[in-house]
Amino acid sequence: MDWPAPVALAQSVPELPTGTDWSYEVKLDGHRMIMWRTGDGVRLQARSGRDVTAAWGDLALVGHHLPAGSVLDGEAVIATEDGRISFEAAQARAASSPTRAHRLATQLPAHYIAFDALQLPSGDVRARPYSERRAALLNLLAELPAATAIQAVSATTDRDTARTWYTTLHSQGVEGIVAKRATSPYRAGRTGGWQKIRHAETVDADVIGYTGPQTRPRALAVRLPNGRTALTQTLSAPLAAQIAQVLVAAGPAKQGRADTGETYTRIPSGLAVVEVLAGTTRHAVVTPLRLR
Repeated sequence: MDWPAPVALAQSVPELPTGTDWSYEVKLDGHRMIMWRTGDGVRLQARSGRDVTAAWGDLALVGHHLPAGSVLDGEAVIATEDGRISFEAAQARAASSPTRAHRLATQLPAHYIAFDALQLPSGDVRARPYSERRAALLNLLAELPAATAIQAVSATTDRDTARTWYTTLHSQGVEGIVAKRATSPYRAGRTGGWQKIRHAETVDADVIGYTGPQTRPRALAVRLPNGRTALTQTLSAPLAAQIAQVLVAAGPAKQGRADTGETYTRIPSGLAVVEVLAGTTRHAVVTPLRLR
């Protein structure tokens, strides 16, 4: 395999898929990370492809327990003293200098929660079915020393169990569930069929802009009750037609930028309010429901 490895991503869906060929994994609120155990040592790769080994030196150290040639996909997580997985702590670590990261690691050490195997000492396994990769991952981790900081993600083939996890573990840092077909290979991007649901709540949001033309907007820029700004997912045709009437009446507009970096055409605040389904985690997944 060549560095950096392109990562597989999950598509957001409103409900978990049903069927006998699905496996469901808890989705933890941490930092996505590829762990490379090379012949020379351990390298850690962020989702973007950056080398983040210096910020996660404690994980690089425990990665030496893996056999050379292993490449795993997973999540770097940090738990607070009360046992809750804290994205804020993981974010602070990821943004730290090597010196500060080492200090933070002594206070709150990280764990690596592995959910896939990309390569084993025998070779690249991304083309193999998920069920085989999962079994190989469990076998690999079973050979590690007891109480190691590398663990396999919790997974089940029972949808009811996954729903229970989803509804009861949110306060512990579980931000959702990822579903994977047992027969699916590991594919980069959102082409592999992975699906995810995240915790969300229905709220009213102030429309502050839009993308696309005034007469047929594609998405809305909204300000949520917690103050963050985000672009919604694609508007349905009926809702786009309703919103277009408000946008045309708003007249000339300027460019704005959402908290996540996307640009949009800005309109004066207070012209419209929409009801949206907004993610309650750090991810600004916002689904527009209706014009208020």
